[in-house]
Amino acid sequence: MPTPRVLPCLLALAALVAALAGTVTGGGTLGDRTPLYAWYALDAALFALAVVLLRRVPDGRVVPLVLAGSLAVAAVGLLAPPRTSDDAYRYVWDGRVQAAGISPYGHTPDDPALARLRDPGLFPVGGACAGWDERRTAAGDCTRINRPAVRTVYPPVAEAWFLVLHPFGGGVRGMQAAGALLAVATTGALVAIGRGGRRVALWGWCPGITVWSVNDAHVDTLGALLMVLGLGLVARQRAVGGGALLGAAVAVKLLPVLALPGVLSGLAARRPTAPELLRVSAVAGSALAAFAVAYIPYVALSGAGVLGYLPGYLREEGYDRGHLDRFGLLRLFLPDGVTPWAAALVLAAAVLWVLRRGDAARPWAGSLLVTGTSLLLVAPGYPWYGLLVVALVALDGRWEWLAVPAAGQVLYLAGGTAAQQVAYGAAVACVLAGGLLRGRRAMPEHPSPEVRPRVLR
Repeated sequence: MPTPRVLPCLLALAALVAALAGTVTGGGTLGDRTPLYAWYALDAALFALAVVLLRRVPDGRVVPLVLAGSLAVAAVGLLAPPRTSDDAYRYVWDGRVQAAGISPYGHTPDDPALARLRDPGLFPVGGACAGWDERRTAAGDCTRINRPAVRTVYPPVAEAWFLVLHPFGGGVRGMQAAGALLAVATTGALVAIGRGGRRVALWGWCPGITVWSVNDAHVDTLGALLMVLGLGLVARQRAVGGGALLGAAVAVKLLPVLALPGVLSGLAARRPTAPELLRVSAVAGSALAAFAVAYIPYVALSGAGVLGYLPGYLREEGYDRGHLDRFGLLRLFLPDGVTPWAAALVLAAAVLWVLRRGDAARPWAGSLLVTGTSLLLVAPGYPWYGLLVVALVALDGRWEWLAVPAAGQVLYLAGGTAAQQVAYGAAVACVLAGGLLRGRRAMPEHPSPEVRPRVLR
């Protein structure tokens, strides 16, 4: 029976799971967003309450409770089909195309040459094609696959993952189940690394796990798992294995490349020793090798076409210098033409700080700073990009950075430059306030005699 110190946390966790179940079964969809605001706010409040109450739980019961909660938070994402993203339908299609012996980079989903691979799950027939996750192809066919007129954008490890999952059902439900497994596996990896069970709850109980990792089944969860495992091995001086996993993470969604500067933490602050240089070289070399090897079979099939829709995606989403839907916070203070350069300068400063002041024993701390800063600068409208931040927060403990994916969620629902600036401005304020609060707590009330300032007379 739960003790008085466990029961409040258990009740808050149960309330969180119930709220998340309501969110994915009746809390709105991307086509009807209004109910989602209230549900997401409730989820966030219960998540915060459960994490705070976890502090009172005896140490011996923390890990079992965190793991059980992680299972429940992931499981409720399976209660309904995807409600706020249609990316999983593209995953299913890419896996099916590969299972037929065809490169996913070689054809678009609406290509008549692939018509034999269509089924009603991805290409509904006989309906009005009016659902939030349905659209018409150029030929007038209805499909749930987003951007059906372009080739896939996903890197090769993600594509390999889609192929691996194809024999296990080959549908969206299979993708959701795989997302749940990845999410819980990441919780287990965080526990195994040994950064404290209470910190792990910041990942395992996060409402984003239910929505982004499981219900919407975003492949970013695979990248987060590989990144966590890679950083854990690097911290334990297993450079080659850690680097290979980090390289594989980058070959899932590219964003985990932002975690790599953490591996170089503190290296520029002193003259590195030969073993340090060897370690860094092993990490970098194995990461690059893993990334390159992942591309080899797809390059053999598709040549330069292996880039797929990536260049077009970067233009569409505003990541090129000529399109300024990004860098929303910097645009408050700087002319549009210089904001990309200013963002690059701020990011370079964050990387330099990690190189000079970072802790090599805690590479995830530097990774969190660089990754979180990058997302604040770019201000994306896709909250699942922040899954990397959630995983790094669970390693490092700086909870204030959870404001970054939260800002992405607000922008995803509301849209527009004003929402972007307000949401990410609030995230910056939260990160700064959390850092200041933590610094004050770490500062001694009175200087010791050895460091007491001298008074000139």
